[in-house]
Amino acid sequence: MMRSLYSGVAGLKSHQTKMDVIGNNIANVNTIGFKSSSVMFRDVLYQTTQTATGATRATGGTNASQIGLGTKVSTIQTAITENGAAQSTNNPYDLMINGESFFIVSRNGTNVFTKVGSFGVDGSGCLVTGNGYQVMGWQVDPSDPTIIKKEKVSALYPESEENKVSSPEQTSKAYMKGNIDFTDEELVSEDGKFVSVSIYDSLGYSYSVNFRLTQDETVEDKSEYTLEIVSIKDANNVSILGADDPTTPDVVEGGYEAKLGDGNSIKLKFDADTGKFVYAGEEGKTTSLLTITPTGDKGDVFKSRVNGENVEGVTIDFSNLTMFESDGTSTAKMVRGGTDSTGGGRSMGTLNDISINTSGKIYGVYSNGETKLLGQIAVATFTNPMALESIGDSMYTTTQNSGDFDGIGEAIDESSGSMSQGVLEMSNVDLSAEFTEMITTQRGFQANSRIITTSDSMLEELVNLKR
Repeated sequence: MMRSLYSGVAGLKSHQTKMDVIGNNIANVNTIGFKSSSVMFRDVLYQTTQTATGATRATGGTNASQIGLGTKVSTIQTAITENGAAQSTNNPYDLMINGESFFIVSRNGTNVFTKVGSFGVDGSGCLVTGNGYQVMGWQVDPSDPTIIKKEKVSALYPESEENKVSSPEQTSKAYMKGNIDFTDEELVSEDGKFVSVSIYDSLGYSYSVNFRLTQDETVEDKSEYTLEIVSIKDANNVSILGADDPTTPDVVEGGYEAKLGDGNSIKLKFDADTGKFVYAGEEGKTTSLLTITPTGDKGDVFKSRVNGENVEGVTIDFSNLTMFESDGTSTAKMVRGGTDSTGGGRSMGTLNDISINTSGKIYGVYSNGETKLLGQIAVATFTNPMALESIGDSMYTTTQNSGDFDGIGEAIDESSGSMSQGVLEMSNVDLSAEFTEMITTQRGFQANSRIITTSDSMLEELVNLKR
């Protein structure tokens, strides 16, 4: 039989396979994270009818005569590292990888890899894929809640019961700012200038601490002032402490005792020549400690630990005060928290939103203003990602030729990649290229079929010779 018949059959089979791949690509043109494939052909073993010979003194050399036996599929390559376009979803758990890394997901202890970042949370608050695989990453270091502990990857629980609530924190810092004008009539009145600041106790309850600022009229250059505690009221405007006699060293009422420094008041000293603040209470000090302690069976709610350190009270910084002329009006006021925006304290909060940054760190945003680190999504990279084996559902597993996963992974920015929140990666199928390949494949299939029909006609002529 004619060899061309079998060459045509081989060509038909190869082009059928290529058409199968093209059809699969087009069918998945809108599949999230789908990676298109392409088919490469190679020729089949040649039949040698004459071997090559070398040149001699008497004869010249000849080339080999070989007849090919058709074609077959060489490889089917997947464009696994080529990113698709981004589609905005505004879902905080939808993520897109920019780069060659893969998300690590797990089921029954087996890690597999995917480019599809369409995630959500299950009933336990675990971050999962749509088909129930757990998204893997690293947990927050128990000894420091601002640091990620990079060890063997584990499931992430951004909406666990523990993470749904933000613990309250006691106020540990405050500061006074603004200007004191010694011609301000409020400073020499019986009531003085009223100054107030809100603080939180260790249980997250809010209180207003009220002070009176008065000028020391015995000092001729008007450079000394007294700040004294008047009262402390809770959120319902009920006084837990009030000063019946401001001249007493301690303010006691409602079961609590308050001190500013060593007593219920502190002296503030300014430089009469420059108007700059000099000291609070005694030379060399610009801060004073406000302490509130129970006098009976009340709870010691103003004493706790903040960021691992004991908080005995509220440290008030006075160094931002000035004493300049301002039309007889003083603007001095007290602000909760330090000038570095720490130590302000907070009430209890509930989880309002989830934020995931470009490096995969997950933050919880709470109703009390706190932003808390909840974990980090880890990724995997491979020496030869093209060698990963698809297992369906846009998942891949490692092979001997892809390289192994070490169980720890890496941060996505370590490989110059990034994550985008609220977007998904679309299919990277190029329809124009696929339709072009479809046309050439169809023509190739058609041409190979002509080989078979033409060979059949030649055989028919051969059979008809005996007639």
